[in-house]
Amino acid sequence: MSGVGALIALALMMAASMAIGLAASRAAESGGFLRGYFLGNRGLGSWSMALTATVMSGGSFMGFPSLIYQYGWTLALWIASYMMVPLCTFAILGKRIGRLARETGAITLPDLLRERFRSPALGIVASAVVVFVLSVTLIAQFKAGAIILQKVLPILPGMEGGPVVADKSAAFLAGLGVFSLVVVAYTVYGGFLAAVWTDVFQSVLMAVGVLVLLPLALAKAGGLGAGTMAGIQAVGPGFAFAPGGEHDGREFLPLTLAFSFFVMWSICGMGQPATLVRLMAFRDTTTLRHATVLLALYNTLIYLPLVFVFIAARAIPMPGLKAPDEVMPTLALTVASPLVAGIILAAPFGAVMSTVSAFLVQITSALVRDLYQRFVDPLAPEARLRRLSHAGIVLVALWAAGGAIFSPRFLQAIIVFAGGANACAFLVPAILAAWVPGATARAALAAMLGGIGTVLVLYGIGWLWAGDPGIGEKSTFAPYYLLGIAPYAWGLVVSALLGLGASLAGAGASPARELAADPGRSPVP
Repeated sequence: MSGVGALIALALMMAASMAIGLAASRAAESGGFLRGYFLGNRGLGSWSMALTATVMSGGSFMGFPSLIYQYGWTLALWIASYMMVPLCTFAILGKRIGRLARETGAITLPDLLRERFRSPALGIVASAVVVFVLSVTLIAQFKAGAIILQKVLPILPGMEGGPVVADKSAAFLAGLGVFSLVVVAYTVYGGFLAAVWTDVFQSVLMAVGVLVLLPLALAKAGGLGAGTMAGIQAVGPGFAFAPGGEHDGREFLPLTLAFSFFVMWSICGMGQPATLVRLMAFRDTTTLRHATVLLALYNTLIYLPLVFVFIAARAIPMPGLKAPDEVMPTLALTVASPLVAGIILAAPFGAVMSTVSAFLVQITSALVRDLYQRFVDPLAPEARLRRLSHAGIVLVALWAAGGAIFSPRFLQAIIVFAGGANACAFLVPAILAAWVPGATARAALAAMLGGIGTVLVLYGIGWLWAGDPGIGEKSTFAPYYLLGIAPYAWGLVVSALLGLGASLAGAGASPARELAADPGRSPVP
């Protein structure tokens, strides 16, 4: 099968992303480097706000389809509460986080927490968490981008063959290199606006790709019934019925995990740093209301068809499929002509690129704005901050590319870990900042450390000592499910209890109370 058409389509998409990054670079200069590069001059409209807050990523278009293909219809329940993300996030936190960001002049999430609670220690811890968790997340995204390009690059001489490094082929390594160069280049030039503008462009590609793939997959498979029966034959009755699972008796989604993932998608979505930064950047409250509706519709348009597509995929022979994470690009190249396959593959590739660009900006802002400028050189000129930001993006990308070579079997395992860790670190502090005038820095810090600490401990126990729990996805990166409940549910409970307890234990006036009571406080420079 020739992949020239697919390669051309992806090359055109990457060229368009580069052009958008250059245009964003010019637009970002209008409000000064820091506010323009890291926050887009607080000018997101409804469509930009909705389509950049989708949190679509390599998990959505590579990891999620691999789980559908492996475990079947149970994934519809697994992802169901994701439709509530816009309501929970925008309605509960949107307006208040946006107002706080404007009152304090905050540019980044650690900036916001530090100024809201007037605590440099809280800002340092928040910056460290952002850098650590998002750096881990990037490993999954770089792996996803490399897999997509790997599927079209074997047409080139010398790309076929066995492993070169670890279990990765020359095609994978070449794809990883090309992906890294492109995403770093347009992020370096455009910063936050490059991430936002390419998010909008790539979100349209995602919708088009999914809607084109749906009828092709259903026609090739002979319908959902054929896909379901093929899945039952390959995996077992759990492919069609809850709690899901395989012939070995493994339960993918028992009741305790179903509850955990309802919490994960609907509630934990509020605590993601990339989403909270979007809430700091919208134009006005009308924008926020419109974005809530648009995002709910968009999520439904993407996730429901994905379930249908990869149920049907079970009835489609795919000899080139070597690992579940490869099912999206392999299916596209199987059911469509190379050129159409390239258009379809622009959906997962766009999702990965938009996520990587947003996270690179988040990590760099934490390093340059929140750590270097705040504590090393407060008077650093913009030219130096620009150089440091660009260097930071390159170094973080090199780390993520290296990690992608040694990543676990299911990249969705990394996505779930990172999403849960972020939520357990930032959700309760964000709620305290937005809704509790009397909350103290001690309460926010206790909530942050307690939440992410719980997640890390349970993952550490599962990884080092507990072994295969027999539930959830089969992965070497499985956590310890205390009472059958996922770590992030426990992390949120611990975070909330510590935050509440520390708030009640605090006495007297605090800088946080003064800030909340003084909406006219002048912004920081």
